Amino acid sequence: YIPMMGALFLSKNTVYKKNISDKMMDFFIYIHQKTLGKVLHFPKTILTVAFSLMLISFFVFSRMGGEFIPELPEGDFAIETRLLTGSNLNTTVDACLKSARILKKFPEVEKVVGKIGSGEIPTDPMPMEAADLMVVLKDKSEWTSATSYNELSEKMSKSLMDVPGVKYSFQYPVAMRFNELMTGAKQDVVCKIFGENLDTLAKYSKVLGAVARKIKGAEDIYVEPVNGLPQLIVSYNKSAISQYGLTIADINRVVNIAFAGQSSGQVFEDEKRFDLVVRLAGEKRQNIEDVQNLLIPTPNGNQIPLHQVADVSVKESINQIQREDAKRRIVVGFNVKGRDVQSIVKDLQTQLGHQIKLPSGYYVTYGGAFENLEIAKKRLSIAVPLSLLLIFLFLYFAFGSVKQGLLIYSAIPLSTIGGILFLAFRGMPFSISAGIGFIALFGVAVLNGIVLIAEFNRLKSEGETDAIKIVMLGTKNRLRPVLMTAFVASLGFLPMALSHGAGAEVQRPLATVVIGGLLTATFLTLFVLPVLYVFMETNGRKKRRINTLVPALLLFLGMSIPSVNAQQEITLNAAIDSALKNNLTVKNAKLQVELQRKLIAASFDIPQTNISGEYGQINSFFKDTRIGVSQSMSFPTVYKNQKIIQKETFTNSLLNSTKEEAQLKKEVTLVYYHLVYLYEKQRILVNVDSLYTSFLEKVNLRYAKGESNVLEKITSETQLGQIALQQSLLKNDIETLLLQFHFLLHTQQGYFPSTEITKLDFPLLRDSSALRKHPEIQMLAQEHILALANTALEKSKRLPNLALAYNNQSMQGVGANNIEYTRNTRFNSIQFGVGVPLFFGTQRAKIQARQITEMVTQNNYLLGLSTLKNEWANAYNKYLVQEKNIAYYEDVALKNAALITQIANLQFINGEINYLEWAQLVNNNVAIQSNYIDAIHDFNLTIIQLNFITNP
Repeated sequence: YIPMMGALFLSKNTVYKKNISDKMMDFFIYIHQKTLGKVLHFPKTILTVAFSLMLISFFVFSRMGGEFIPELPEGDFAIETRLLTGSNLNTTVDACLKSARILKKFPEVEKVVGKIGSGEIPTDPMPMEAADLMVVLKDKSEWTSATSYNELSEKMSKSLMDVPGVKYSFQYPVAMRFNELMTGAKQDVVCKIFGENLDTLAKYSKVLGAVARKIKGAEDIYVEPVNGLPQLIVSYNKSAISQYGLTIADINRVVNIAFAGQSSGQVFEDEKRFDLVVRLAGEKRQNIEDVQNLLIPTPNGNQIPLHQVADVSVKESINQIQREDAKRRIVVGFNVKGRDVQSIVKDLQTQLGHQIKLPSGYYVTYGGAFENLEIAKKRLSIAVPLSLLLIFLFLYFAFGSVKQGLLIYSAIPLSTIGGILFLAFRGMPFSISAGIGFIALFGVAVLNGIVLIAEFNRLKSEGETDAIKIVMLGTKNRLRPVLMTAFVASLGFLPMALSHGAGAEVQRPLATVVIGGLLTATFLTLFVLPVLYVFMETNGRKKRRINTLVPALLLFLGMSIPSVNAQQEITLNAAIDSALKNNLTVKNAKLQVELQRKLIAASFDIPQTNISGEYGQINSFFKDTRIGVSQSMSFPTVYKNQKIIQKETFTNSLLNSTKEEAQLKKEVTLVYYHLVYLYEKQRILVNVDSLYTSFLEKVNLRYAKGESNVLEKITSETQLGQIALQQSLLKNDIETLLLQFHFLLHTQQGYFPSTEITKLDFPLLRDSSALRKHPEIQMLAQEHILALANTALEKSKRLPNLALAYNNQSMQGVGANNIEYTRNTRFNSIQFGVGVPLFFGTQRAKIQARQITEMVTQNNYLLGLSTLKNEWANAYNKYLVQEKNIAYYEDVALKNAALITQIANLQFINGEINYLEWAQLVNNNVAIQSNYIDAIHDFNLTIIQLNFITNP
């Protein structure tokens, strides 16, 4: 009885629930049908609303920040601790212990573990002044003084301020290690300044660090120290050393023994042997006075203190030199808190553009989380279009119609509206997890369109021709599946969107995008898609309504596409940086460097190993087997010399890359200032053209009144025509030179110089030895070194070749010891051979040829150095003459020309001189200005040549 009553109750309850759900669905259908009926009477309104929402969402997305992946709390803290440069181990240990005692006062801390310097296996090299404090935290349910990781880190930072001279940076352990592996620094964002001079790098790194401190969200600013390491410097007084009869080598030996130690014998302890090292006691080598008072023995038996023959001082020196991609670089890093990475880096780039102008050859790159974000965006730029293309192809194959495929495809932009707006509503920036959410959203969003279009086609195939009836009936039949598709996916992602557990930071953006996108896509699809279907199916006036939206869409797309041919000003430094980055010749030179680097590992080329087998009557009537392995090789010195040659070839390719860069800099500079010169010429012609045009009007007026003859009128018109012809020729020259300029920069952007014509600074050459550092001279010297290495290789080939073989065989039968051996008994032998070269004639000729090559390369080096010195002397003489020429124009000629023009204009207006006399005076003034511009141009060409010789 009881089971029957339970079953009856359950069945009634089920029916009751079913009735409720049916009533709710009927209510939804009623509301949708009423609303859709009104929407179909005002199609433009719904399309305008959808289009406006799309524009608003795109605008919000353009203002939305970005990050690679949201920060994941790992449950523990990794605190990067740094002391002053040069701090010893004891100082670092004391600072870490003080910091640990402060941190342990927090009830959330379970223990603190510190790591200082590098281990025996330096997988994580750090100096002695750097340490990592690993703070192991308790479970978050046991926290009492803070509720979040950011709050706890801020309180810890304030407490650690009691430790003087120490900088702290709070991060998570795994994130810190990944940052260090990817960028070489532990901070979230790493700004790398590349350049040549360490002082310049240090200067701009401090400026960049100061700018970064003003950016909201950038914390724990770290500027990599490249100097500040105290170093003991001993500067010898050679005259004083000679007076005492000493040599620098004698003094160096005493200093080395006293402070570094030197072996004076050996001590034996059983079978062990130790070096007996002699040096000063520890307390005698602590201060600088100990070095200054070190006694130096003289040849006559006396002893003098070191400070009498040398100046001993402590100076700051270079702490470290970091390189990347064969270039010096310095790092400025910071952590990101409270903001997204993309917004912070954009603000930083904007501030740097206004406050820092880097010299030529210096540039800044941004690594860390920002670099990962940019790389991920590039990958998404491939994955997203590919996924959209695949979705469209599947829609086309499913319906066999491009129109219906595009109709369903409209759900994709409609779905992005909700995804973007929901991200902005929850205060989340764009991240890679959000990007993946968009890709998943696109696939789910089209399902509603497929359901509706499939139902519309079914009704149409059954004979219904009225598009409005098809839409109304189809949406009524398929409202339940459409809502089920949206709500099932949305409710499935809801726990991810609201979760706060481990990994929730990555899950929330993905779920937010999917839920928001499906809600708006479902709502708009139920109204926008039917309207578009009616437009597509109806003819005449209704069909033409949608055409009014096409121009607006095209106009919107046209406004969003930037003009690629618009001209843009560019400075010389920016032009050089662009050329070095994009020029194909420089890229090929760098690829050649990488090629030679790879070939270093191929210098040890041992011939193939020979494996042989033999079967037959080898030793007796019985059939035996023999297996042999043999290997031949050149003498080891040959491989050593081959590796030396390949390394020198790699160095040669490096110098060639530097030479190509220097040559490219020179060519870009020449074309740049030639363009500046032509633009200045054009400006003069424009002024003259304006002047002659104005006076031609006056001449025509005078001619009409009979105050002048026809000769003045014809002459002025001819002069104006000649100026126009010169302007046309000059314009053609500028266009030709711009093409060459863009070719050097390897860009399609219409760049033109932003600098007015000015005198360049004269490069100071300290001595002629600086010319030896020129890339061409260094390449000639490197060719001589390469020739020496080739000679050494040919000499090593006179040494014998080596061969080694191993044989294993059977010898069946009765042996000399009267024992019978079967095929299972194996005999082994080892063979060693030496290939003795008996004929030296050919190799001797090769060596002699290589020695001649050595002399040729040596002569080429001396000739190149002499030629470069001669070029510098000629350019310097030109500089002296051109400087005097420019001084004459600036002090005398230009002032007189301006005065002559002023007086000529006044006399012409007063009628004291005629047009021909006025034109002659004005032409003289124009010629002086043009000659002055020519003089500055020739002067700049000379300075560019001097710069190329002395500082390429």
